[in-house]
Amino acid sequence: MIWLIGTSLLDFGFAQLFKFGQSRGFHSHVVVSTNYLVLAAILSTYLFLEDCFVLSRSGLITGLVTGSVFVASLFAMTSALSRAPGAAVFTAFRMSVAIPVAAGLILWQEPSAPMQVVGVALALVALGLMTSGMDASYHIRRWKLFFILVAVFLLQGISHSCLRSVHYNGLDQEHLGILVVIGWTAGVIGWISIFLRGRRPRIPELKLGAFIGIYNSLALTVFLIALSKMPGTVVFPVLGCSVVLLDNLTAHFFWKEHLNYVARVGVGVAVIAIFLVVSAA
Repeated sequence: MIWLIGTSLLDFGFAQLFKFGQSRGFHSHVVVSTNYLVLAAILSTYLFLEDCFVLSRSGLITGLVTGSVFVASLFAMTSALSRAPGAAVFTAFRMSVAIPVAAGLILWQEPSAPMQVVGVALALVALGLMTSGMDASYHIRRWKLFFILVAVFLLQGISHSCLRSVHYNGLDQEHLGILVVIGWTAGVIGWISIFLRGRRPRIPELKLGAFIGIYNSLALTVFLIALSKMPGTVVFPVLGCSVVLLDNLTAHFFWKEHLNYVARVGVGVAVIAIFLVVSAA
């Protein structure tokens, strides 16, 4: 349980750090890409000094695929934060736990219950409610916001499913090596996109990205340890449920964001959806 509590708190802080950067006008691609390069450098240095780098061909492929999806997921999330209410974006980001839960049920025959299916369906309903109830100060068409939130939902869900596959592919002993590949892959892809855009990074953006990279090296390690010790049908719903509550409380009291009645109903439905999955896990 200590690993589950730890990964919930660390995951909450991870997204809030990106929200902080967005509120300061930092370019999201620079922050995200720097984060992954620093993460990869830290873990590579550790494995080199300890002489314990282990990576099979399967682990390499897992790292390359996961790194590519990871950077796409964070680009989508940070881009959405500049266009939509943070509470809606973070809730879509957190509700993505429905995808690895479904993957666990279908692909890996993890423990299941009918109420989990109901929870997944409610998660999709919540996305629609949050879209139609967005704050009018966000000048974006509702249908476009819906697709942005769906993109965040799907990409983050696939990212989590890739991490879950580490355990079922028998790669638990390689998790640090896989994280190294994830970091280098995501970081290189991110910086290529920055150079192609002709973006000149600023020092504060690089500093925040480096700090998040140090933070993320701990967060992802704890997350993979939690997944190696407990079923995904327990880890992902509890993670999503606890963090979505923290996200929305923070959005209301700290970031001073306001959602109208329909949007608040959507957030409530999202929380109920995750609770259903937790109670049935």
